Amino acid sequence: MDNFITQLLFSASITGPICLMLFLGVLLKRTHLINDNFIEVSSKLVFQVTLPAMLFLSIVNANHDFASSSHLIIYGLVANFLFFIFTIYSTRFTFKNKQDHGVIIQGGFRSNTAIIALAYVANAYGNAGVALAAIYVAATTILYNIQAVIALTPKDDNDKQAFGVIVKTLTKNPLIISIILGIACSSLSVPIPKIITQAGQYFANMTLPLALLCAGGSLNLTSMKKDNLATWFATSYKLILSPVFITIGGILLGFSGLDLGLLFFMSAAPTAAASYVMARAMGGNATLAANIIAQTTVASLVTCTLGIFILSSFGLI
Repeated sequence: MDNFITQLLFSASITGPICLMLFLGVLLKRTHLINDNFIEVSSKLVFQVTLPAMLFLSIVNANHDFASSSHLIIYGLVANFLFFIFTIYSTRFTFKNKQDHGVIIQGGFRSNTAIIALAYVANAYGNAGVALAAIYVAATTILYNIQAVIALTPKDDNDKQAFGVIVKTLTKNPLIISIILGIACSSLSVPIPKIITQAGQYFANMTLPLALLCAGGSLNLTSMKKDNLATWFATSYKLILSPVFITIGGILLGFSGLDLGLLFFMSAAPTAAASYVMARAMGGNATLAANIIAQTTVASLVTCTLGIFILSSFGLI
């Protein structure tokens, strides 16, 4: 009984702070202490400044041999790609409305790795976990963007146009740029002046609290009342099938501790907020995309806590 309570408290200690920050964002929005303009501006600040600073400093300051983690990154990419293929065919088989296929597929595979999953990793493993997670985030961000364009591009559209969207999305992504710079500086032992690292750390410390408040404030909880088969389908894929498939595969390949925990957190995170932006930009069902984001964000607090409890009970993470 004592062990059960200990494992439950450990699970809650990881997901609890994220849960509180999300619902604080909901509360602040409803009491008009923050509004849509604040959320829009703050989200842009996080994406373009504070999160890149956090990822860059995590890599530069880490005492980690990233080359030794290449097998983890390769497995993560392969597993996510295979799950993407599975999601495509099962979605096309289940839903006859082809116009919603891309949004459902994207909602089922695209994790919020840069905010929610990173917050889980930070709570569980601290700076060492965040540094490794930064490399994983960079790799999967590239993969997710390519997969999203493939899923959302109608079959009769020009392939060159889709390729152009992919290139534009990747080359202008501040997260990818900051991570590549971090790896380069770390590999070449480039000295970073203390005044820059201290100023950057101020930005980095803002990232998760501000990002989680914005994520909570942007949630539309009323959309969860709608019994939409497509929303539930994507939610079950994102929060159940994806973490189960990727985590079990990792266990079978011998991953454990930080590596396995990272695989679980990155796959168990809710659907990325970027999926709404991408769906709207490419003419998809933006309302459905928003509903999937809201439902997976709230439900992931339960499924992720349960997953942590199970894995920690067996001593795997």
